[in-house]
Amino acid sequence: MDTARVRQMWHLLEPLHALHYYAPEAFEEAAALGYDTRERWPSYFAWRAAPLGAVGAGRVASAFYSFSPAMVARYVPGAWGTAAPAEVVATRLRAVDRTYRALFDVTGVEEAAGLARRAAEAADQAGRPLAAAHAELPWADEPHLVLWQAATLLREHRGDGHLAALLGAGLDPVEALVSFAAVGAAPEAVFESRGWSAEEWAAARERLAGRGLVDADGGATPAGRELRAAVERRTDELAAAPWAALGPDATGRLAELLGGPWLAAIGSGLLPADNTLGIGKI
Repeated sequence: MDTARVRQMWHLLEPLHALHYYAPEAFEEAAALGYDTRERWPSYFAWRAAPLGAVGAGRVASAFYSFSPAMVARYVPGAWGTAAPAEVVATRLRAVDRTYRALFDVTGVEEAAGLARRAAEAADQAGRPLAAAHAELPWADEPHLVLWQAATLLREHRGDGHLAALLGAGLDPVEALVSFAAVGAAPEAVFESRGWSAEEWAAARERLAGRGLVDADGGATPAGRELRAAVERRTDELAAAPWAALGPDATGRLAELLGGPWLAAIGSGLLPADNTLGIGKI
């Protein structure tokens, strides 16, 4: 499978997944569960970690990787005192249902949902805790919810592989963010959302400078750019198996079918133009 196609599928599916963290319908459902919605993090950690079960902060910080453990500990395991993981999982599908229905015609996604599910069910789970947790969840009956579940499983599968690529490159959680900002994936201020202190960020930059990966101004050196490019190549390679299983023709067909929902997601104005994943920049 051409890795350019693998990356394209990520770019198409990521917005369909990420809507859930920004949509007003999701915040309304989170508030109904009892989460504080004056900021997005209480519901974010609950929504994303719930498939893992009532886990502690250490396991969530490990699986999410780029968040400061201190930040994670502010929300986990306290999230499970507000609502049990099973209740959160059920409620997030209701939130997605409302969000999708508000943004596009959900009656025309049966074929896309079927293809996306086939790819998701082919995703290998060894060493991929978030993908494995989502793979254990029952599939919804409605095609538009199946599409979201498949997009979510595939993005977590890719994310788990991305962490393996970062580890292979010798980049710890905060170094991963500093090096990503250094290549222009997003302004440094965007990465402040991950909870690292100015001192932790500066120490990581100093470590990267010692490896010749960033310059005195914090920009990536040629070696730093090559290392990040290698991380992205390896991430694409590790994310290719589901699409290879689906096959090039069916994958191409899915890419065509996702155009409408993707435009609805991007056109909603809910998703930030600058983001910590570097969508649209890398």
